[in-house]
Amino acid sequence: MTILKTYARLWADDLDQALPLLEELTGEQPHLRTAFEEIALAAIGNFLVIAGPAEERARYAHASATVVVDDLGALQATLKRADATITTPETAGPTGRFLYARHADGVEIEYVEWTPELVRRIIRP
Repeated sequence: MTILKTYARLWADDLDQALPLLEELTGEQPHLRTAFEEIALAAIGNFLVIAGPAEERARYAHASATVVVDDLGALQATLKRADATITTPETAGPTGRFLYARHADGVEIEYVEWTPELVRRIIRP
């Protein structure tokens, strides 16, 4: 299992309002933009902007980062060996499959295995 990319999570009320400054700071345009339930997401540089109503964002605020991995199955075996707890089981999402896990030290992370198309487009262009 390999980590392909790690995103710091940023929380915003409005995605379109948050992106211009991040575009200026990173010198990039968003390389991923999608929605999940009532949340709008944009990945730009090493940031994942999570936007929407505060009560909806709060549902995802327990994770401190989003980590893209190449093999969610192998990750789960690694997490089990490390006494981590899966707090949200593997679920299909707009970018592939994801889960949330709390490490033995209390840190909670969202892990995502992107679709092959996203890996080719963003990680291995």
